[in-house]
Parts: sequence; structure tokens; C-alpha cells
Amino acid sequence: MRIWSLHPQYLDRQGLVAGWREALLAQAVLAERTRGYRAHPQLERFRAATSPVDQIGAYLAVLADEADVRGYRFDRSRIDRVGAVPIERLSVTTGQLALEWEHLRVKLTERSPEVWRRWSGVAVPAPHPLFAVVDGPIASWERTPSPS
Repeated sequence: MRIWSLHPQYLDRQGLVAGWREALLAQAVLAERTRGYRAHPQLERFRAATSPVDQIGAYLAVLADEADVRGYRFDRSRIDRVGAVPIERLSVTTGQLALEWEHLRVKLTERSPEVWRRWSGVAVPAPHPLFAVVDGPIASWERTPSPS
């Protein structure tokens, strides 16, 4: 499961659709409708919020907005709650954004090089609007590959 901290504008079609499906799964986990993925580390930052289900709803709404911009139609009725309470911005560190940007670069270089060419000049990517950027290392919940 990858719940991107990056703005969804950078994702290719496959990444946007996968991000939508994975965030819907995260929503089901946070709403306690499924037993799978309960211990997934990417959910830690949502669980730390005052209202995790509202937070993931806000996250999903931005993905649906990006889909609209591209002419796709994501079923917004699948979002449990949007706008129920004022949304608190979650923190994302500069180190986490850098790691995700490199991870996305590798994916796009392989499967959607034209999308990567569009964004390759971006040194510091924008975060998903739910996140406020703070200086810091890679997030403690991130599972990075072990060095060989």
C-alpha cells in the first residue's frame, strides 16, 4: 500500500487509479470494516489525527478532484466522510517527500517516461494538500529497503 504524500498531479494514470484503490482500502481499515492491513505502517499518520476517517476522506477527495481534471470519474459516493469537520493538516517531512519523489521517478521512468519528462525539472515537489511540509528525515513509519 502506498498512500502518496506527493500531490496527485505527479502521478501517471496507473498511479492515480492505484492510489484511489489503496486509499479506499485504507479508509475501510480506518473505519474498521476490514481486518486486513490493520497494522500497515502507512496508516500511522492517519491514526494519529483527531478524526482518521475524516482525514482519509479529505485525502480521497483530492484524488477525485485530480481525476476530474484529467477527465476520469472516480465514484465520490465511496468516500465515507468529506467536510464533516475542519480538516487538520498532517505533517510530512522533507526527507519523506524526497524519498517518495525518487520512488515515483523510478516508477515513471519505467512505465510512463513521458509523464516523468513533464515533471523531471521539479526539484522540490508539492505535497498532497492534506500535508504540511516540515523539515526532517524519512518518516519513522516508512519501510525502506535494506541495503544489500
